[in-house]
Amino acid sequence: MMASKEKVALKSPFGTKMTSSSTRDRLIEVGLELMRKHGYGATGLQEILHAAGVPKGSFYHHFGSKEEFTAAVIERYFTLEAKHVDTVLNNTRQAPLKRLRRYFEELIQMAGQSAPIAGCLLGSLSLEVADASPLLQSCLSFSFTHWQAAIASVLREAVEKGELPQSTKFESLAGFLLNSWEGALLRSQADENDAPLKDFLRFVFDDLLAK
Repeated sequence: MMASKEKVALKSPFGTKMTSSSTRDRLIEVGLELMRKHGYGATGLQEILHAAGVPKGSFYHHFGSKEEFTAAVIERYFTLEAKHVDTVLNNTRQAPLKRLRRYFEELIQMAGQSAPIAGCLLGSLSLEVADASPLLQSCLSFSFTHWQAAIASVLREAVEKGELPQSTKFESLAGFLLNSWEGALLRSQADENDAPLKDFLRFVFDDLLAK
């Protein structure tokens, strides 16, 4: 998820506080793991504090609320996923569509049923809290928009290099691919197998994007 070389004219909603506090980082790391495993509602403050070994006062020194804390967790997830994007999607030594396929293949390993923690935090939080929290809705939308822009950048390059037709609407296509991936991932979790993710790969790269 998902910074790209293509700039997106959006103001970040995260409101990051410039701090190198190891306590703050520890809380975010623990919160990220617990929310990925259990979701927002099932991850309580006491559970976070106990797992991080941090007193309640320290938590509120860094975060005004669980909502603000979750925004920081989303930002951390966004930053980690952006590193994966940079490693794979921005590797211009490989053909655009080849590295896009490699990217989604690696996402299956990272988020599919064989992963240490299955699923996508952005997707799960979108279902759970986006309609109840304007702050978190904004953070989630920001993250998805930048993720889509990273995919669109690769598709645009594919058009420029003749891998896709000149008529390709790469921005809309990127949104379709991202939305299809998230839907396939959700179905994968419901079925407890990776068949929907493998179907996504096959239909996207063997049919939709095949010349």
